[in-house]
Amino acid sequence: MNLRHYQSIHPDLLPGLVNTALRNDFEDLDDLCATYDLGREGIVRLLSELGYHYVAEIRQFRLRATGEGQVPDPTLSDTGRITDRS
Repeated sequence: MNLRHYQSIHPDLLPGLVNTALRNDFEDLDDLCATYDLGREGIVRLLSELGYHYVAEIRQFRLRATGEGQVPDPTLSDTGRITDRS
């Protein structure tokens, strides 16, 4: 999937597509942005508007902690640590 035109990707699909690309094809967000000639700030801002933040340690965009109008991330425990849900 070419992410050069990420602004036109449906918001329900974008986080999954970006995370899949990060997991399978890139070292980190900077590598993805360099490959597709993307402005890091733009993609981070758009995903932030969708309720996501980038977690460098796991190279993924994750939902922000539960707050008003936000959905809880099912992979995070009450302590904020990633849990195994398999």
